[in-house]
Amino acid sequence: MTLNPAGLFGQIDDLQDLAIIERPVRRSLKTAEEIEKLTVDEDLNDVERAVYLLSSGQDIQRASVVINLPNLVRQNPAETFRRVVPKVREVLHVAGVEMQLAAAGSFLTILQDDLILIQTHTHSILQIILLNLDHRDAGQFRNERSAAVVSNAWLETLLSAIDALPKETIRQEILNPLVSKAQLSQSLQSRLASCRILGKVAGKFESQIVKKDLLPLVRSLCQDVEYEVRSCMCRQLENIARGIGPDHTKAVVLPELMELARDEGSTVRLAAFDTIVNLLEMFDSDDRTRIIFPLVKAFCEKCFKADDAVLASLSYQYGKLCHGLSGSFTEEQRVWFLEFFKKLCILGIHHENGHCENQAYPLELEKKYESVRKNCAYNFPAMVLFADPKCFLSELYSTFSSLCHDPEISVRRTSASGFHEVVQLLGPNVHYIHKELIALLQDDSLEVLDALMNNLQETLELATSRGEGAASENKVNIPDLIQALTAAEQKAATSLKWRIHEKVLQRYSCLPRVISGDQIYFRFLQRMFTITTTNNVLPVQRESARTLCVFLRYNRKQEQRQEIISKLVEQLGQGRSYWNRLRYLDLCEIAMEIFSKSYFCKYFLIPALELVNDPVANVRYKLCHMLPKLKSTIKLPSDKHLLQQLEFCVRKLLCREKDKDVMAIVRKTVLELDKMDITEPYQKRHEKDLLDQKKEKEENLLLEMEQLERQQSEGKLTNEKHSDKKRRDSKPGLSVPKNMSGSTSGATVSTPAGKEIKKAKLARSRSLSSHPTTPKMVNSDKTIKVKESGNGPRSGKSALLPINDDIIRSHHFSAVSSSSSSVPVLIRSNTISTVEHRSNSSKDTQSRKLTMQRKSSSFGMQAGRE
Repeated sequence: MTLNPAGLFGQIDDLQDLAIIERPVRRSLKTAEEIEKLTVDEDLNDVERAVYLLSSGQDIQRASVVINLPNLVRQNPAETFRRVVPKVREVLHVAGVEMQLAAAGSFLTILQDDLILIQTHTHSILQIILLNLDHRDAGQFRNERSAAVVSNAWLETLLSAIDALPKETIRQEILNPLVSKAQLSQSLQSRLASCRILGKVAGKFESQIVKKDLLPLVRSLCQDVEYEVRSCMCRQLENIARGIGPDHTKAVVLPELMELARDEGSTVRLAAFDTIVNLLEMFDSDDRTRIIFPLVKAFCEKCFKADDAVLASLSYQYGKLCHGLSGSFTEEQRVWFLEFFKKLCILGIHHENGHCENQAYPLELEKKYESVRKNCAYNFPAMVLFADPKCFLSELYSTFSSLCHDPEISVRRTSASGFHEVVQLLGPNVHYIHKELIALLQDDSLEVLDALMNNLQETLELATSRGEGAASENKVNIPDLIQALTAAEQKAATSLKWRIHEKVLQRYSCLPRVISGDQIYFRFLQRMFTITTTNNVLPVQRESARTLCVFLRYNRKQEQRQEIISKLVEQLGQGRSYWNRLRYLDLCEIAMEIFSKSYFCKYFLIPALELVNDPVANVRYKLCHMLPKLKSTIKLPSDKHLLQQLEFCVRKLLCREKDKDVMAIVRKTVLELDKMDITEPYQKRHEKDLLDQKKEKEENLLLEMEQLERQQSEGKLTNEKHSDKKRRDSKPGLSVPKNMSGSTSGATVSTPAGKEIKKAKLARSRSLSSHPTTPKMVNSDKTIKVKESGNGPRSGKSALLPINDDIIRSHHFSAVSSSSSSVPVLIRSNTISTVEHRSNSSKDTQSRKLTMQRKSSSFGMQAGRE
């Protein structure tokens, strides 16, 4: 490599140039001169210091005085109003935007906090507010926008202060100057402020004063030459109407609204429409029919044809408008409003081959049409109620389907947000919108899925429970629903938006209310286990662990629970990665909330305590932090061996721990363990014990249900074997006596009759499930069933009734949310069916004896087989 001397010296020259232009670094933020200017004599009191800073201080010092003005008023009101407030008034003439906004906030605080004791002080503050309300010096602010911001801040201060001021002060200080400020000769900003002040003070006075003093100004401003003033005053007519009452509203305000609704300015017409909708309850039925309906109809038709700018606001208020006028509608008027709503819902799109597509419009117009359809989706539940949910399929289903398949994401997201309201209104006809629910769950946009997840529990519960007594074609298709829920979770998992994935996992904890335990086990529980053991996002992992624990909590098959718990211990508690072992401790915290103490100690506690030997200090640190919670799950004296094992872990940590952080938390934990039984109040400990007893009772009931289901399945298998045996015995080719054929036919006929008896018993058990039962009845019921099932296959068949999985699951979740007294509801149907079985046992015994006698008289070959 060869060096070029010329190039080398050229680079050195460049470095020298950089050294010359380099600026010296200032070691202090302020120079001595600046520090001298900012220095104030320490002997001055607060008021004198404020006067000095307002007179000769810098802008930042003046702003600090203005901000601190309420504190000065509290400390020394007389001197503050005598010396400081006049100085503030002088400074505000030349102050910038920041100081103006600070002064507006300070004066509002003074007026609202009742810091003023003398009327003259209130007068001085109101004079400052009114003076700065329309003070717009071009050289004072940087631009016109800054001046508008300052003026609006002072106006908001005045409007907020009106609520705290007495009537006489408002009349003298505000209403009297308002007459002159509302004149046409005043500036536009002054007249706009007068409109808002009139609307605010109308609620402070009696109707006669409002009618006498304010209505002339209101009429004048409603006929102003500027459309901004007319629009502003029109929006204040609602407050004016409520101030003067319904009678004067019909005579005075309604004519003004009718005239403004025909105004040439679209913003004025829109303001009139909004005000009419808000005042509908103040008009009687005759006014709504004769005046309001034709006016609103003409307004809607004009907007739809030529005024696209107003359609968005019209569509937003449409649901409220229809409900306000529904009591006065004829059938023809109702149909017109419903058809107009359908037009708004498909505005800007066309349907082709069953798909919704945007028509070719300019971008600005497309945005307006999208906003209209979005507002229609927002108002759709109200329109379902307006049209009557019974007529949903014929009148609104196609419109709702169009909104759920709209090409714009915002429209579909809004439909998903209100989907649960539509489901609630449809009631038993919820199966109408099953396809739309599946489509929204499978939507390409995660925003739509996020909106649907907000009320997923209510949606699924209503969608799957409303059609129980209906025909099979009127029920929600559960397999399709499960497939859509699975696809939605996988879509959220593959995206980068982990918060949506976390929300999906959180909402899926409601699935035991909706689908069976086997469906959860095969389609969701394994997936939750995979996320818990492999996902790298901590909030997602914790939420999947919580949902997994909920699934385990309500799973009624012991083999499945044992399998998942053993996998959790093996892959998390004994995993190779310390990250997984930390997640096992997180899982233990969740399990302590969901399961009972005995269940937790049986399956989760020992693997957690074994982590005391973990080679990673972080795991031991977290275990030490959890030791007080783990100790609270141990019940004495039954779990004395567990307490000894926990104390052994503590001693091992004290003796062998070398990490200083872990040792520090161990010492702190030992003190907490010693104080646990002393510091916790008795009432709180008693409530925890009652809750744990409730959880344990529910878990025992689930185990009993599992045993009953197993006995039922065994009884079915035995009955099937006997029926097969009978079919083999009754094959043609053998001579059968008459009495034997009669007994065989009788047995055949009794089989469907037995099924009908079972159905009747189950129906009666459901109808009687509202009657309370006691735990003693449950235990005796279980004993009787076990004994009777041992009498033979026939007795097992008659003793065990089929258990409806949906009934048990709904009972179980109702027990979780209710008080402890409602827990025995879980097996009420089984208890009542046993009582019915006792009443019918004598008849079954007689029929069995008769059958055995007939069999004994038959030919010897069949007796040998028996």
